[in-house]
Amino acid sequence: MRPWEKNIRQVVPYVPGEQPNQIGMIKLNTNENPYPPAPAVTQAWEELAAENLRLYPDPACQELTQALAEHYQVNPDEVFVGVGSDDVLAMAFLTFFNSGKPILFPDITYSFYDVWADVFRIPYECQPLDENFRIVKEDYKKPNGGVVFPNPNAPTGILQSLSEMEEIVKWNQDVIVIIDEAYIDFGGQSALELIHRYDNVLVVQTFSKSRSMAGMRIGYAFGNRQLIKYLNDVKYSFNSYTMNQPALHLGAAALKDEAYFQETCGKIIATRERVKEELAALGFTFGDSKANFLFVTHEKIAARALYEALKIKKIYVRYFNKPRIDNYLRITIGTDAEMDALLAFLKEYVKEN
Repeated sequence: MRPWEKNIRQVVPYVPGEQPNQIGMIKLNTNENPYPPAPAVTQAWEELAAENLRLYPDPACQELTQALAEHYQVNPDEVFVGVGSDDVLAMAFLTFFNSGKPILFPDITYSFYDVWADVFRIPYECQPLDENFRIVKEDYKKPNGGVVFPNPNAPTGILQSLSEMEEIVKWNQDVIVIIDEAYIDFGGQSALELIHRYDNVLVVQTFSKSRSMAGMRIGYAFGNRQLIKYLNDVKYSFNSYTMNQPALHLGAAALKDEAYFQETCGKIIATRERVKEELAALGFTFGDSKANFLFVTHEKIAARALYEALKIKKIYVRYFNKPRIDNYLRITIGTDAEMDALLAFLKEYVKEN
């Protein structure tokens, strides 16, 4: 090791899903929405003036925070926005998890949590999900430096009830509890109401999934005014201009088209439920996902082999080479046509294997 390498902050990085760019591919590996953004977003894009790009964006992000506040019926000072929910979550880790005690999150969950903990030198303990991939609430009843978990969970898609979430919050009122709701719009009840009952809850959501805007990188959090102030204090000490002008403007526009939002979410939910039935008929098993993906396994077919076989056919799904889940595939819900192509392949593959 060279002398200067002793001072490098080394971590095992987060590994994102593959981003192939092939003609005729079916991309079901990164939980993107298969439908375009709302028509109001297209119109707002056309109205953007390139001349304004020479100016810095509003560091307070007022256009977007005001739109979010109105849409979710909270106060603007209860809203924080960032460059995707990853940025919001990372900022929350940096801001709130500094006690020296280990933070708690599930052993099977969003794989960025342990990366952020390592980057920011935050001790952590992973709490095992039960045999049905559900959170064991009692595991979060011990002393800790903070709690974070997705609901629905990723990559399992399992949803915990609001009452279960509130129990965890009640047991942990001396630390910050972060509820990551990236997939909440596909069938769950948001914990948003908890921010007005508890001053230590942060609820994080994103435009990447249900609002078809992964490419714009828009994330946001709800919490009491003091939590949001603390987040902004750290943001302004790190980078005052986190959100660019197009993201602020197009994000606000997306919230105006509620009918389209409900329509596309409804399509994904309907396709998901249909695909569940067809996969079950092929011998696949899975939890009752309330996200825009399914987490499936097959008793007789190795997940890795199936992943590789699908890849040859330019059908991309997500495989995790990790303990407890190395025989599962996470399959994003695409359009009906995309899912029909996947199912047609699986029917032949199951028959031959």
